[in-house]
Amino acid sequence: MSTTSTAGITVKTRRPAFDSLVELLSSMRFAISLLTLISIASVIGTVMQQNQPMGNYVNQFGPFWFEVFGKMSLYAVYSAWWFIAIMGFLVTSTSLCIIRNSPKMMKDMRSWRENVREQSLLNFHDKAEWQSPLQRAALAQQMAQRLGHAGYQSRIVEKEHATLVAAKRGAGNKFGYIFAHSAIVVICVGGLLDSDMPIRFQEWFLGKTPFGGSGLISAIPAQHRLGLGNPTYRANTAIPEGQASNTAIIPRADGVLIQELPFTINLKKFNIDFYSTGMPKLFASEVEVRDHETGETVKAVIEVNKPLIYKGLAVYQSSFEDGGSKLKLTGWPMGGTRSASFPFAGEVGNATKLDDKYTVEWSGFRPFNVENIASQDARAVTKGEKLEEGFARSLDKHTGSAAKNANNKDLKNVGPSVQYKLRDQTGQAREYQNYMQPVTIDGATVFLAGVRANPSDQFSYLRIPADDGYTVKEWMRLRAALNDPALRAAAAERYARRAMPQSPTSEPLRAQLRESSARSLGLFAGEGKEGGFMAISTFLEKVPKDEQEKAADIFMKILNGSMWELWQAAREQAGLAAVEADEKHGRFLQLATNALSDSYFYGAPVYLQLDDYTEVKASVFQVTKSPGKNVVYLGCLFLVLGVFAMFYIRERRLWIWIRDNGGEGGSHALMAMSTQRKTLDFHKEFEELKQKLPQPA
Repeated sequence: MSTTSTAGITVKTRRPAFDSLVELLSSMRFAISLLTLISIASVIGTVMQQNQPMGNYVNQFGPFWFEVFGKMSLYAVYSAWWFIAIMGFLVTSTSLCIIRNSPKMMKDMRSWRENVREQSLLNFHDKAEWQSPLQRAALAQQMAQRLGHAGYQSRIVEKEHATLVAAKRGAGNKFGYIFAHSAIVVICVGGLLDSDMPIRFQEWFLGKTPFGGSGLISAIPAQHRLGLGNPTYRANTAIPEGQASNTAIIPRADGVLIQELPFTINLKKFNIDFYSTGMPKLFASEVEVRDHETGETVKAVIEVNKPLIYKGLAVYQSSFEDGGSKLKLTGWPMGGTRSASFPFAGEVGNATKLDDKYTVEWSGFRPFNVENIASQDARAVTKGEKLEEGFARSLDKHTGSAAKNANNKDLKNVGPSVQYKLRDQTGQAREYQNYMQPVTIDGATVFLAGVRANPSDQFSYLRIPADDGYTVKEWMRLRAALNDPALRAAAAERYARRAMPQSPTSEPLRAQLRESSARSLGLFAGEGKEGGFMAISTFLEKVPKDEQEKAADIFMKILNGSMWELWQAAREQAGLAAVEADEKHGRFLQLATNALSDSYFYGAPVYLQLDDYTEVKASVFQVTKSPGKNVVYLGCLFLVLGVFAMFYIRERRLWIWIRDNGGEGGSHALMAMSTQRKTLDFHKEFEELKQKLPQPA
């Protein structure tokens, strides 16, 4: 019974190193090692997102590991030189294994292994003997016939003074090895055909270089463009509704390459439908494709997993994005004593100058957002905890993302939102996300204004309470008043006068209370290095620890009363009537105070509130040219056939040695059976043959 050797092809030349290299490349152990390396690399390529902007990797891994992983080409594993080299060696090694073993296997499949002897059959574990009244030739014919009925191929071989019936079944098991190993070669070849090696070849030898700048695609020079003859690529193109494109973009590590297409894709309409959770349910693009060569026009609807196949290219529905929506906003100053708003406008994908110091880069717009708006506020300071620690904890939850819904199903559409970056003169930028409509959280109606310093961070949200008119006007009025020393002084006077009725003996206490009120407002307004509750926390740390809790309670009572008077003073200055001192307005003031404290972390000179918009949708298509796709499919077919043959086809060999029974007449038969894998089915089949084949004397 033959076995497959793990050794390689042995050659004899005058170069021992070459002989060893050939043996190693053609050995099965080397092929298995390469398969292991490819599996490890594939795991890395699956876990780590591939072909992302380099800035994302810097934010995720830091400068040191970014450089290390970059040197190892882990950001584009499947196009890395070492990955392609491993695949090349695997193709070579597996091909040599097939060349070495296939002829032996084919020969073994055709052979009957008729050179056995009676003594060797007696040494088999699975054997049986019986006497038959039939003569040797007749018994051999009967055995061959019965084996044929059992599904065996058989051959009768005349021996010296004996007849051998050799039979076999399941010899096609050897095709499993051939098909499975051929599948590896075919799949790898298909993968190499669809790799970016043709693009790399053009970069190495034809002077093609990635484009790292900005501007119109039509103005990009020829050295950054790939022609129609490019044999394989996977590129993306984003097309707004009502517009067309005849090029696609291939991302590279240091820029992009522009791929020319043999047709123009015109996006007529983009349709999208959502589940109640806000996840896309269906998105499809109604397109019109015009062939550049023939002028033929084809209309089609491209959906997810339903691509358009045209002239050997596949156009997939990849995703969708904003195509340049027109935005109308209101700008509210976040610093100084000015509270007047001003109109502002922008277009997604472009930038708008805010003033001499800042530029607004519009990065996104969403017409609706399904978010989790469950309770996330926890401002109470735990006993034994510093006020600063309690505030830091509460700020983290108070400004936590409104989109976190891992443990909560309180989902609601909170309306449109706009996303933009505010970039200063030094190039530093923060990203903001503001919702157009107020949302109700914990019974309070607030406007959400998100901010994050890094693209990899989650947004933290400032909650600006809505006033009686469901606007931010009153909060902005209170913010401006807090920054006005004159109004703070007036509020301190009003608070002292209300808290301490006028009398000859109360004047010193009223003066002291007025001073405490002015100090609390000044600290909260940020007269020192910091403002808000953090400034108050720093101030209270100077108080002895055993008196801090009592001092904090008194200080907060004074601050709350002073903020109420500051609000009334600001309204009076604007010629408005005082608000009624009820629970509703008290709740508003509490939320407004919290938001004013949080606003010191907002880090923007202006709050941009979305008022109106004209949405423009864009569809993102992936255009692929994959000559190796059908090759890979063929390899998958080979793999299925190979696995099926190896696991479900069992090779069995059977021999029946028939000799004359001497003077007694009749004949004596010895049956022996073998297989590569002895299973319960094999033993059952052997027992059945023991019952069927013998002819009793």
